Amino acid sequence: MRLATHTSGAGDRRAVLVHGGTSLHRTWHGVEAELLRRGYQVTGVDLRGHGASPRGTYTVEALRQDLVDTLRPGAELVMGHSIGCLALSLALDHLRPGRAVHVDPAFRIPPQPEGASERLSVAVATADADRVRELHPGWSDEDVRIELAGFAATDPDFHTWVIDHVAGEDHFPKTAEVPSLAVIAGVGSPIGVEGARVLAERGFTVRTVEGAGHHVHRDDLPGLLAALDGWI
Repeated sequence: MRLATHTSGAGDRRAVLVHGGTSLHRTWHGVEAELLRRGYQVTGVDLRGHGASPRGTYTVEALRQDLVDTLRPGAELVMGHSIGCLALSLALDHLRPGRAVHVDPAFRIPPQPEGASERLSVAVATADADRVRELHPGWSDEDVRIELAGFAATDPDFHTWVIDHVAGEDHFPKTAEVPSLAVIAGVGSPIGVEGARVLAERGFTVRTVEGAGHHVHRDDLPGLLAALDGWI
């Protein structure tokens, strides 16, 4: 499947941004602005089942193949968030980037209780700006708008698949195929301290943004940019 892509800038270096679940390419707007300032051409994708991309069957291999079918190899930088990191890690053999950054990767999501997918579907369908601000009080108005747009443009079958078929499974990369940085949330990371240790043992550089939640790039953009020092 060819994904919807959104490219900005005309720099000599290319960067690719891959969002997480129930989101959109625009979730990266703060990171995108910084990369443009640094002279990158930036391409964001909408994963299958999200934004302007087609819906379809959801498997880990399908997410990987979509990136292979859509993106040109050889970008200087690829960056993913959450389950976007999982898709990205599986496609590195094709993408062959200079560097890979994984922002709070969902390489292992804890098993979820019975009925979790139904509760998530209801929460996403009924969310409004007040609820998003309650959950994420530090977010900008733009982040809140993008979050709601992402909810509205996500196939509910996607997050049902994540909870029912991805949660509880181990998707940690066996090794860092390219120079790789993992930026871990200080609060609420799906992989936690133990997962960070596993990544470090497998060749990843690991940095933590203390106080930031899972959405590091929206919870603490300055903290994320500090963690990216030397990588962008």
